[in-house]
Amino acid sequence: MRADRTSSLPEPDAASLAHSERVAEYIRQRIDEGGGSISFAEFMHHALYAPGLGYYTAGSAKFGDAGDFVTAPEISPLFGRVLARQCAEVLGHVENGTVLEYGAGSGRLAVDILHALAGRDSLPASYRILEVSPDLRERQETYVNEHAPDLAHLVSWLDMPPERMRGVIVANEVIDSFPVERFVRRRHGATQLRVAVRGDGFEWAEGPAPERLLAKLDRVESDLGQSLPEGYVSEVRLAASPWIGGLASVLAEGAALVLDYGVSRREYYARDRRKGWLRCHFRHHAHDDPLILPGIQDLTAWVDFTEVATVASHAGFDIAGYTPQAQFLLAGGLDEEMRAFDSLPVDEQLALSAQVKKLTLPGEMGEYFKCLALSKGTVGAPSAFSLADRTHTL
Repeated sequence: MRADRTSSLPEPDAASLAHSERVAEYIRQRIDEGGGSISFAEFMHHALYAPGLGYYTAGSAKFGDAGDFVTAPEISPLFGRVLARQCAEVLGHVENGTVLEYGAGSGRLAVDILHALAGRDSLPASYRILEVSPDLRERQETYVNEHAPDLAHLVSWLDMPPERMRGVIVANEVIDSFPVERFVRRRHGATQLRVAVRGDGFEWAEGPAPERLLAKLDRVESDLGQSLPEGYVSEVRLAASPWIGGLASVLAEGAALVLDYGVSRREYYARDRRKGWLRCHFRHHAHDDPLILPGIQDLTAWVDFTEVATVASHAGFDIAGYTPQAQFLLAGGLDEEMRAFDSLPVDEQLALSAQVKKLTLPGEMGEYFKCLALSKGTVGAPSAFSLADRTHTL
């Protein structure tokens, strides 16, 4: 049923609404089993990853004009080419190195990186993709076979991380899709935001916060040097720590390049950021109501990069660099990738200029997205982190 909560969004088609109702019924059953409410993290997990139903496990379009949002690789191959330059630098220091990409989306980034590495005579021994969504894996295989048939033999898909590897790990817009716990700071502690059933939809509820959530909030407030104000709503991403620890156990030598939209801890929990960083995306419309359209809208939250860097350091990584996407691209060779610009037809110049603006302008992706380099062994920071390293802000 279309309620006032969705009146500002595009009208879902009948098939999408029917699918969303199936997801909602699945979640209602989980709430009933949970005694009348579940944590928001559990709600987010079901909405995104319920087997055969969730946003990332069902068959709807997600990326590009036909989907709900656009990622940097979908905007322009320039992103993948610059990223490939950084991969080539790392692979040049690692014998028989491989590339492992987490969550490869449409497969376009993998193809762009492989083509660019081939052009630089820097192909890896293999290019592995770890993808939890059967639907996306099928799409990725099709895209790779269609757009890089001569390089497809290098690509394989994994159901779980390899035991050990040397080379480069690429994680573009991965952490933001991990479920988050939401909390409300109260005078004498914090409560957990939970989800309950209301009619044929869902509503917020509050409950006692579990120890893991309270412990994480204590560390946040300790780092900030003060308590958050009463009524403050935000998130913590408990799943990030084990994931970063897993990266450290997998990578024996090389670098992990983590790219996502996010900020430092002090920015994330700024006192005027009283409603958190949770965002929803439906048909290229961003909004802040995660309890509607379950299974057919993307749910995401910005990344606390201080948390990622702290966990990574404790896990044995060196923090090799941290920079906004604009500086990453400019220092990483964007100008070299644009050398043929003047020889292009005017319409192609205009299209390319629009792509570069989207990727680099502060009001677009240039400042919102950050790039974090984590290294192991003798591998240092790739050149893309040489222009404006902000590691000191973490």
